[in-house]
Amino acid sequence: MITKLRAATTRWTVVVPVVAFVVLVLTWKRDLPGWAVALVACFLAGAVLAAVHHAEVIAHRVGEPFGSLVLAVAVTVIEVALIVTLMADGGDKSATLARDTVFAAVMITCNGILGASILVAAVRYRVAVFNAEGTGAALATIGTLATLSLVLPTFTTSSPGPRFSPAQLAFAAAASIVLYGLFVATLTVRHRDYFLPVTPDGLVVDEDDHGERPTARAALTSLLLLGVALVSVVGLAKGVSPTIESAVASAGLPQSVVGVVIALLVLLPETIAALRAAVRNQVQTSLNLALGSALASIGLTIPAVAVASVWLSGPLVLGLGPSHLVLLALTLVVGTLTVIPRRATPLQGAVHLAVLAAYLELAVTP
Repeated sequence: MITKLRAATTRWTVVVPVVAFVVLVLTWKRDLPGWAVALVACFLAGAVLAAVHHAEVIAHRVGEPFGSLVLAVAVTVIEVALIVTLMADGGDKSATLARDTVFAAVMITCNGILGASILVAAVRYRVAVFNAEGTGAALATIGTLATLSLVLPTFTTSSPGPRFSPAQLAFAAAASIVLYGLFVATLTVRHRDYFLPVTPDGLVVDEDDHGERPTARAALTSLLLLGVALVSVVGLAKGVSPTIESAVASAGLPQSVVGVVIALLVLLPETIAALRAAVRNQVQTSLNLALGSALASIGLTIPAVAVASVWLSGPLVLGLGPSHLVLLALTLVVGTLTVIPRRATPLQGAVHLAVLAAYLELAVTP
């Protein structure tokens, strides 16, 4: 019975990404009626769940923290491609698209995914334990990259408005790619043990206890299907965005809300994977997903838009406004105080979620 159930699950996770991709091809850049939007949303949800399944298969095969890195980078690469495509089509209207998307990703991952994971694990196991060395290094890198890429443009004077000059943009792009590369090297080579799950006694857990590891062929198949699922997630999210835009406009909400909603949809695979790890008391895996996604978003998006700005005719606005600067500072301070003790209670998780709620509230009523 269990074997048949697993076989059915496997078939489902193979079929849904492929069908979702076919639906994406059939609906790409078309005006969809209401029933078609509902159908697209169903396949979007199915592709998200399939992506989580295949990411966990890969993570089980390669182990942590490699599995978290695969999902974070895969989602971000597709997201960056979408951003550059939209900037190429949007002209002046897309001037703030990269900034808004990156900042939304930082707030959702560093407060939403991180806070929810800590809250789930702390409620279930009294406290959430993690490795402060790796988590602190990731948070410090996020703070540095966010400041260099999103804060400094607000205060520079070489170009009018919250924009970098070409030389400043080139420096920010180079710093982003170098620091992200060093983070990946630290994560996977020199200090891998800093990013492994730990027990309540502080012992590092280097191996999964979820049964036999998948074969290399199964992992390779899951990697291929993960890519198909993530392309489908991002593409279908873009497909339903006109409906989201219409709903936002009808409700009288700011246009920036559309970017927040799409960012929430795109980050769903990481969110579900992080929460499932938290339920298993593997909080470090959850934090690897959250902070790794934030780092990938900054470290890959800024260099990509810097290169794209060479041929894009519209302006590129990266500097954050005053309210977002305050929220970024608060996120880094709260994150530091959460990481230092190496363990967290439900209170810390709720504090991070409160910061996310403040960000969402300001997105609706700036």
